Amino acid sequence: MSSWMNLLLRIGDKSQEYGTSSDFKDHIETCFGALRRELEHSENDILDFLLQCAEQLPHKIPLYGTVIGLTNLENEDFVRKVVENTQTNLQDALDSGNCNRIRIFMRFLTALMCSKVLQPSSLVVVFETLLSSAATIVDEEKGNPSCQACADFYITCILSCLPWGGAELMEQVPEEIERVMVGIEAYLSIRRHASDSGLSFFEDDDETKNGLGEKDFLEDLWSRVQDLSNNGWKLESVPRPHLSFEAQLVSGKSHEFGPISCPEQPHSPSTLSGINYGRQKHEAELMYPQRIRRLNIFPASKFEDLQPIDRFVMEEYLLDVLFFFNGCRKECASFMVGLPVPFRYEYLMAETIFSQLLMLPQPPFKPIYYTLVIIDLCKALPGAFPSVVAGAVRALFEKIADLDMECRTRLILWFSHHLSNFEFIWPWAEWAYVLDLPKWAPQRVFVQEVLEREVRLSYWDKIKQSIETAPGLEELLPPRGGPNFRFSVDGETERSEQHALSADLSNMVKGRAAAREIISWIEESVFPLHGLEGTLKVVTQTFLDIGSKSFTHLITVLERYGQVITKICPDQDKQVMLIAEVGYYWKNNAQVAAIAIDRMMGYRLISNLAIVRWVFSPENIEQFHTSDHPWEVLRNAVSKTYNRISDLRKEISSLKKSIVSAEEAAAKAKAELEVAESKLTLVDGEPVLGENPVRLNRLKSRAEKAKEEEISVRESLEAKEALLARALDENEALFLSLYKNFSNVLMERLPEASIAGTLRELKSIQVDSMAVDHEESSTMEVDNENERQQKSQPNGGRTSNVYNIGEKEQWCLSTLGYVKAFSRQYASEIWPHIEKLVVEVLGENAHPLFRKAVYCGLRCAEA
Repeated sequence: MSSWMNLLLRIGDKSQEYGTSSDFKDHIETCFGALRRELEHSENDILDFLLQCAEQLPHKIPLYGTVIGLTNLENEDFVRKVVENTQTNLQDALDSGNCNRIRIFMRFLTALMCSKVLQPSSLVVVFETLLSSAATIVDEEKGNPSCQACADFYITCILSCLPWGGAELMEQVPEEIERVMVGIEAYLSIRRHASDSGLSFFEDDDETKNGLGEKDFLEDLWSRVQDLSNNGWKLESVPRPHLSFEAQLVSGKSHEFGPISCPEQPHSPSTLSGINYGRQKHEAELMYPQRIRRLNIFPASKFEDLQPIDRFVMEEYLLDVLFFFNGCRKECASFMVGLPVPFRYEYLMAETIFSQLLMLPQPPFKPIYYTLVIIDLCKALPGAFPSVVAGAVRALFEKIADLDMECRTRLILWFSHHLSNFEFIWPWAEWAYVLDLPKWAPQRVFVQEVLEREVRLSYWDKIKQSIETAPGLEELLPPRGGPNFRFSVDGETERSEQHALSADLSNMVKGRAAAREIISWIEESVFPLHGLEGTLKVVTQTFLDIGSKSFTHLITVLERYGQVITKICPDQDKQVMLIAEVGYYWKNNAQVAAIAIDRMMGYRLISNLAIVRWVFSPENIEQFHTSDHPWEVLRNAVSKTYNRISDLRKEISSLKKSIVSAEEAAAKAKAELEVAESKLTLVDGEPVLGENPVRLNRLKSRAEKAKEEEISVRESLEAKEALLARALDENEALFLSLYKNFSNVLMERLPEASIAGTLRELKSIQVDSMAVDHEESSTMEVDNENERQQKSQPNGGRTSNVYNIGEKEQWCLSTLGYVKAFSRQYASEIWPHIEKLVVEVLGENAHPLFRKAVYCGLRCAEA
């Protein structure tokens, strides 16, 4: 990399390129000097790299803006190209709806204005263009209010520029910027308050936050900008290096910015129903998602030194670094700890990362990315960040009962993985009191699930050793993960005829017998004597036992003998029995059970509908509030169905492009052939139609091959489209089955709507009418009280065993939470079938709390 590239890349950092100096002014002068020397030879390279740096290191934009301002004094043509390229890039970003590029280029334009490169009035015109488009979108007569997410995004872009250039705009064009501010205030008065319903981290927020006049994100940002304006536009988080060069920059030429336009939004549907509005709103929110939802897990005292606007700017910095360095975790951590601010921000950094990790409906990146960043930050700031992360975990643990079910699952997966990178060290004694809580209490379930996931990442004895400060927690460890083979010959188990058949089948498999031989043997020797149930047990248990040695063994058995399983289990009823056998064999190892079921679905030995039926079988229903195992299997099944559809759509898109190429190639080959055939050639002195026969044959052959290839691609496309149509039908059947099962089990257990019409009312019900012997349970708790208090004494004597929600109510709360989570995660696949769902599942007979959970997940009003 050239030296000028290194200087641009590392400007503002503590790096060897800038020696011992950490002063921004020195960095800018050094960088400008290097660029000035290279401009004559590498103008295009510098232009491209400079814009790339500004886009991908946006927290350094004020520095790049100042360097460009100094360059403008000597090379106006180069800077004019910078402005023109920025205008082109911004227009492209607007046309494609690339939110990050729009936001960053707007900030870059603001920095150029501060450095006298761009006329302030040109920036105001950009603001007014976005403001006008936003106002039109939310106008019920001229626009489409269901696309408010786009309009809100445009206004957010304007407001987010003001911390970087509000002071300069107010000084240079006060009347024009005041006009923009009045326009924004008018926009806020006509838009709809944006509800966080369905996307809140905590369940209670869905019922309380939006009903108490809480500000949404845009209203909150407007309030912060107003505070900044009232404070004279002074803030600590944005460096203002251009002020050090103001006397020089003022003599530079300010360039004009070309006009931009905002793309048109979809028209309002002709019939504006709740469903149509909700569908378009969903699509707009996917295109223009809200960038952050604040988690607020730390007390306000941790941020008391921050102005409201400084918090927003710091979040912008952190989110930018997370976005642009998502493939380079160590660089990401390095930039996150070295942001250009004069105050400490570990708590804000942790809260921002956790808000992204737990963001609903999906985090911007895979959760593993945030896991790795947190690990690297703990290593980069060993004296500060680990304790902050631990504080975040404790704060979330205290509120775990109210945490959204999807967030709870992600937190469990993250925490177990995080601990696995730090030798599973955690002060478990602090949480030993969960043993005093009922088995359905969320805190107890959380500890249980974290320990289970830790065992998956390590081994049972290691995890037992890690909780030696709270030995009582061994009760929450999963069983040691060995198989549970029905036909084992170990111990004193009496050998039956089925034991012998299992041994025979095992020998046949070891002897590499063909699938058809085994099918014949089953039909002749097993099925006539033992019927379907006995045959299924012998075959499934034996195959699973052979495949239990490793994942590869399992795959080999399923690939080689899948036909045998298909022959025995051709329909849903039998497939449910098959899944039950898998669950029985691996009852001590939920991970392998989930993997085996997932692989069987992958080989189409079992259907997703069979998995749904098994998940809603009585023994699994009773675990809905105490174990993640049935939910893990269900998530895998729905995800696999969704992934099949996504893959087919990608393949179809690729084939459509291939068809265009094949058509062009065939047309070209045909044209060449026609030209050759139309030429006159002299043969033995006589004119003959057509070119040289050899070349003519070659062209005919090429034209035929091109046509054949086009036909082949078209046939592939037709086949894939047929598969997609089938997959979409399966998807519709899956969601109908899933929601019918949810509705049925909830109707059996939820109290009448007059008793519990909200989650808060459901939580207040103390009576537990689940089919459990409570008297016996209470007696057992009394008998064990002294013993458990002793076990939990290391926690400073904390022995709280109070959890006021009964088992039946907790079951309902957990299940409703999963209804909302599935609706939210797969909203894009559910919306095409919503009319059918409304008719068949969400009608008047459905419980109001169930309907509310579904619509809350879909983020729309009830139909």
